[in-house]
Amino acid sequence: MKVVTFGELMVRLQPFNYERFVQANNLEFSFGGGEANVAVSLANYGLDAAFVTKLPAHAIGQAAVNSLRRYGVDTSMITRGGDRVGIYYNEKGASQRGSVCIYDRANSAIQLAQPSDFDWDKIFEGVDWFHFTGITPALGQNVVEICLEACKAAKAHGVKISCDLNYRGKLWTREQARAAMTELCQYVDVCISNEEDAKDVFGIEAEATDIYGGKLNAEGYKSVAKQLADKFHFEKVAITLRESHNASENGWSAMLYDVASDEYCFSKKYELKIIDRVGGGDSFGGGLIYALLTGKSTQEAVEFAVAASALKHSIEGDYNMMTVAEVEKLAGGDGSGRIQR
Repeated sequence: MKVVTFGELMVRLQPFNYERFVQANNLEFSFGGGEANVAVSLANYGLDAAFVTKLPAHAIGQAAVNSLRRYGVDTSMITRGGDRVGIYYNEKGASQRGSVCIYDRANSAIQLAQPSDFDWDKIFEGVDWFHFTGITPALGQNVVEICLEACKAAKAHGVKISCDLNYRGKLWTREQARAAMTELCQYVDVCISNEEDAKDVFGIEAEATDIYGGKLNAEGYKSVAKQLADKFHFEKVAITLRESHNASENGWSAMLYDVASDEYCFSKKYELKIIDRVGGGDSFGGGLIYALLTGKSTQEAVEFAVAASALKHSIEGDYNMMTVAEVEKLAGGDGSGRIQR
């Protein structure tokens, strides 16, 4: 099975441990980005995973490429060019202090990329699945066009397409997101969303639900999933359910709606003690793609994806470095992570 993901890979700069930006003397240097994170997950699960982007040919661009190669991601289709790698600064939250993310990604190589930079017909030869997120088209109208060409080519090659809506208000407005994602989602087979993205992008929301008060309404999320599926003819809709008690402790579960069987499957809920929240949604996406490609049932798929994401919250950095066996062990247990004897 071969999966292609497309998006931006950024430098991640972060103060040591839980320091604030204003007190830090040093910043830790790593890489991350939504679709790259998914590719790393899939490569770690043993699938043939390729990441497509545009990166400069200089040493920082090469370091970004190397960060993916380390985990077995195919980087052979990355276009080289441009002058800079996008940066995001991450200040980890703790307890009642929330995390802070500051972008410095204007004029990055991928933001300035053009449709002619990518030969999608060649890229999709022998590919089974294509994944992108709403973060990528948010980089500019030129990148919307690139995503649109990618989706059209994927469909022409019989490739399944998944998209995580991932609305980022720092990159575009709700109106811009709605216009672009309405067009792109016409090609999507599997949609991934959360409590807020469906509302921000498409104005669809669950009733009687307060994500900050710890109250979730199962019927409300069924309604959201069905509305999304009806609007865009998705085959499946996944909704992650995060209950934010504080920055360090979250409840974490998900629902997967299979349209053909009209089946709504809710996962078990994990109570997370968060080490690093960044990449949590991406690890869910990677787990879901793996589960669906390997023939797991709807219930098994959502359990695998949520377990994969729960484990990612315990790992520093963007990438989820878990194996299939480790994820399946948690998914098949009681959710506590304790060794079952």
